[in-house]
Amino acid sequence: VEDRLNSLLNNLLLGGAAVVLVVFVMMGWRNALIVGISLPLSSLIVLTGMRMLGIPVHQMSVTGLIIALGLLIDNAIVIVDDVTSKLRERMPPANAVSASVRHLAIPLLGSTLTTAFAFAPIALMPGPAGEFVGSIAVSVILAIFSSFGLAMTVIPALTVIGQGVQRVRRRWRWWRDGISHAGMAGLYRRSLDLLLAHPLLGIVLGLILPIAGFIQARTLPEQFFPPADRDQFHIEVELPSHASMEQTLDLVKQIRAHVLAHDAVVAVDWFVGESAPAFYYNLVPTQKNTSHYAQALVQLNSAEGARALIHRLQAELDESFSAARILVRQLEQGPPFSAPVEVRVYGPDLLKLSELGEQLRAHLAAVPDVIHTRSELAEALPKLSLAVDEEQARLAGLDHQAIAEQLQLTLEGATGGSILEATEEIPVRVRVSNATRADLGSIQSLDLLPSSVDAPSQRQRVPLSAIADVEVTPEISAVPRFNGRRMNEVQGYITAGVLPAKVLGEFRQRLEDAKFEMPPGYSYEFGGESEKRNDAIGNLLASVGVLMVLMVATLVLSFGSFRVAGLVGIVGALSVGLGLGALSIFGHPFGFMAIIGSMGLAGVAINDAIVVLAGLRENPGARQGDPVAVRDVVVHSTRHVVATSLTTMAGFAPLVIAGGGFWPPMAIAISGGVGGATILALYFVPSAYVWAMCPVRCRGESLGAGDRRGDAADGTLRGPVGTGGRIPAAVDSM
Repeated sequence: VEDRLNSLLNNLLLGGAAVVLVVFVMMGWRNALIVGISLPLSSLIVLTGMRMLGIPVHQMSVTGLIIALGLLIDNAIVIVDDVTSKLRERMPPANAVSASVRHLAIPLLGSTLTTAFAFAPIALMPGPAGEFVGSIAVSVILAIFSSFGLAMTVIPALTVIGQGVQRVRRRWRWWRDGISHAGMAGLYRRSLDLLLAHPLLGIVLGLILPIAGFIQARTLPEQFFPPADRDQFHIEVELPSHASMEQTLDLVKQIRAHVLAHDAVVAVDWFVGESAPAFYYNLVPTQKNTSHYAQALVQLNSAEGARALIHRLQAELDESFSAARILVRQLEQGPPFSAPVEVRVYGPDLLKLSELGEQLRAHLAAVPDVIHTRSELAEALPKLSLAVDEEQARLAGLDHQAIAEQLQLTLEGATGGSILEATEEIPVRVRVSNATRADLGSIQSLDLLPSSVDAPSQRQRVPLSAIADVEVTPEISAVPRFNGRRMNEVQGYITAGVLPAKVLGEFRQRLEDAKFEMPPGYSYEFGGESEKRNDAIGNLLASVGVLMVLMVATLVLSFGSFRVAGLVGIVGALSVGLGLGALSIFGHPFGFMAIIGSMGLAGVAINDAIVVLAGLRENPGARQGDPVAVRDVVVHSTRHVVATSLTTMAGFAPLVIAGGGFWPPMAIAISGGVGGATILALYFVPSAYVWAMCPVRCRGESLGAGDRRGDAADGTLRGPVGTGGRIPAAVDSM
């Protein structure tokens, strides 16, 4: 636990350093220092909030902070860039702060609320999956609200203190003012001019990648939660249900010696007759006082090569100990389930349920990558059955009750006293020997005493075989039920590393090809990983409807326009396609963490669009859809839009670099979506805005050769229409 938390804390520090480095490159060292101050301040506020809410510092809450790293400073970047621009225009510091706060308060509050609403379903999700990942969302929500509070109060004041009033024009230096390239800036302005002159072209180009991502998402494999990357795995051994503890212990000793023969194995700890204690969070002990069951924890010297060793051991143990069902299982993430593939058959008759279960088990066993199968009703216990000869029993002075009581006392024993060992009194049970109990002939030879003294036999002993026929028959030990209904559960265990969804799909196809149908009164449903995934997704989406309404209401109130709010919503939806495309490119499956990443992405990716649209709505010319004014506003917003996107992506970099199968799908989905959403905010949003707001005639007239108001002969860019300021070209360039 300590090593894992230390690794997460190192990732947190690495992510913070990457974020500050991005700000330094994009905005200069002063702004990087000011923005960087918000990281520890916001983190302290988040930790205080977690303490007040009773959330401990563990893997999920610390990861929530890592996820929030890039989001923590988004508001700070926007406000610092805006205040700095106003100070460069020689605006008095007090006026610069008040103007920036007044201009950005509503847009930043709107983006903060929409991001919080996007992560809220994760925090509100009930069930085991909600308990598992809920603290991630709580940490993110606390972080973005603390970031907004600091951006509206402390950060503007620190910006004025750090920058001061620029009374003379200074020569541009990248380490002080951020990186800039005049050639790229000119190319960028010309590309904007082209797309704003033909806005439909910009809209179509903006739709290509997201739609391709949605199409490619159909080919993504499904995986609920990935396996854990640990230097441990566990082994389950199950013998026939009539096996004794001695037989189980003898087999366990042989298996232990076989496992320890591998050099990578450090230790093997066995628990015979019961499940191992909960040494891992999603391993729930299910067996108690079960003589034919054993479980082992295997410790390796390294997590590297663990899956290959699991495959090798599974094959070796199956070949060497075929009399038992042996499962070499990797540790999984997420809510627990008994088997990756499960089928529950419901019906009234136990014999029919057992027959149907065997049919399903045969189909399941034929699926590739299924290594073992199990039918719950197939696990029968041996039962001693007696066919009593009523006439002979009556002549012997015995009835059914007397025969049953005497056999119970003889075979199972009766308490005949106790012994005192130290301070504990231990009862002593008297019964026949194990050898007698295990031999059917010896049981048939047991003598019984008549229950009546008046019997003709005058209490002479009578052998059991004289009054009854004795045989051993199988019996179902318990009638399994699910939600009050009789059922038979068929379980399938698969090769480590194979996706359960793939095996389940092949199993469904096999049933369909065989035209398998249930008789009237019987039905079946799938459980296992598929059921847990569906339950978790259902719980996750339970509150999405209400939160979507709140997001729409926030956007409409922020902009005072349904069209603009709809445009922001379109960007959010398209960003999900970009995130799914990134998953496909990097070869990750579509699972629960990818779904969480996509939901969070829908709230994070629209922040850039909100900032750009806020600038367009603030500028009188751009508000009417004037392409030149729109271009000037977009160019002016580009630096902090690109900076916030890069910092968000840098914040997720440690989770991607750390590798494994758990965090990278979420990190890649959000990073890929945010990166693509930046392009949407700078090209798609202005094009769609001009197309919706500007009459057709203004598109051709405004960008004529004699009407490029943003270009000047001295190589500078004029400020956005309405500001009246002249800003150095590098300030408003990329």
